[in-house]
Amino acid sequence: MPRQSAMAVSATTTGRSTASEKDNAEAGGFTISDLARDFDVTLRTLRFYESRGLLSPTRSGMTRIYSGRDRSRLALILKGKQLGFTLVEIRQMLANEEKKGAVEGAATVGGLHLSAEQISEQLELLRSQRAEIDAAIAELEATQAKG
Repeated sequence: MPRQSAMAVSATTTGRSTASEKDNAEAGGFTISDLARDFDVTLRTLRFYESRGLLSPTRSGMTRIYSGRDRSRLALILKGKQLGFTLVEIRQMLANEEKKGAVEGAATVGGLHLSAEQISEQLELLRSQRAEIDAAIAELEATQAKG
């Protein structure tokens, strides 16, 4: 959900928008609640990503203010997680992109620049996990059929 829509929903729900919401919108910042709502993640998840150095909000008193850059990084982090990459791998991808820009010969998947090697390795890992899951499902279904 875009930032403006989220604020409209917030204002409609409470009947008013707070001064800090207006200030953040004008400054281009997002609160932790904004990002949690927009990306359907928990506040704890965002704080965890911050503690791991993946997001770096500024502070206004006790309030975390996330920039557009943080918002973009969060989208990439979540795409990386969806593709099965670890946070360590995602951190490295983000660092490489910031240092060098797009890696030559890399494909872009959901905004993440992945080398052919990374894609092959991840496909192999996911296929292996799928085989393990399929075996576990078959075993459980066989057990259920007996019972």
